[in-house]
Amino acid sequence: MDIDLLIYFSVAIIILTIICTALLQDKRNERVNVQNAEVEPQGQPRQLRRVGAVRNARRRMQENANHANHRPEENDRQIYQDNDEDEDHKIGTKKRAKLAAKAEKKIQREAAEREREEHKKREQFLQEERDKQAEKERVEELRAEEAEKKAREEKERQEYEEYLKMKEAFSVEEEGYEQENRECEENLLQEFLAYIKLNKVLVLEDLAAHFGLKTANVVERIQELQANGNLTGVIDDRGKFIYISEDELEAVAKFMRQRGRVSITELAENSNNLINLTPAKNCSIPAK
Repeated sequence: MDIDLLIYFSVAIIILTIICTALLQDKRNERVNVQNAEVEPQGQPRQLRRVGAVRNARRRMQENANHANHRPEENDRQIYQDNDEDEDHKIGTKKRAKLAAKAEKKIQREAAEREREEHKKREQFLQEERDKQAEKERVEELRAEEAEKKAREEKERQEYEEYLKMKEAFSVEEEGYEQENRECEENLLQEFLAYIKLNKVLVLEDLAAHFGLKTANVVERIQELQANGNLTGVIDDRGKFIYISEDELEAVAKFMRQRGRVSITELAENSNNLINLTPAKNCSIPAK
């Protein structure tokens, strides 16, 4: 509002100045015309010059008035044009500032975009490097596993070959051992039979101690020998085994056939004559 009032006030002053200037110019013109009229001679030509001067003065006054009437409009137009230019200048400044800010934002946005692209490329490059390293480690791990597998298989193959060789050697040794063991057992059995036959009457515990066996094992072995016919005799209730040869059994059988009925007492009385219970001489057999 203050600017508008100032503008209107300035326009009014300018208009008044123009009007005053025009009036002063008219007065000077009239003064000149009057002086010219006084100098010229009397008569018809002077009258004509006066009329022409008046006419010219009026025309100049009219032109000055018209000019004065048009000048405020021009001044207003100039003022408005200046105001428009000021407004345009203000608007231009704001627009330029806005455009500058927009351009700055665009520059920042483009810089940020470039930074993102570069960051993306760096990340992509790093990821590719990590993938390459992981692939390299995986290949190396596979190679190591393959080498370890081959080494393990080779070791197992060698161990299996050694096992087969040892097994073959053990088989030969076992065959020899079994053969030797069978021969040893056969010899031991023969010694066992010979010892019983030579000693005639043996305490089972003493017999077991002599051959390094348990008493129960001795009883089982005697029973097996009796079952297959290799040994004859009886085990009494005192834990003794009495060996009776086949000839002695035949003599007892013959005695019973001759006597018919024979009591146990009679058989016991004649047993010493029928069965020899005396150990044979030089019957010692080394213990096992």
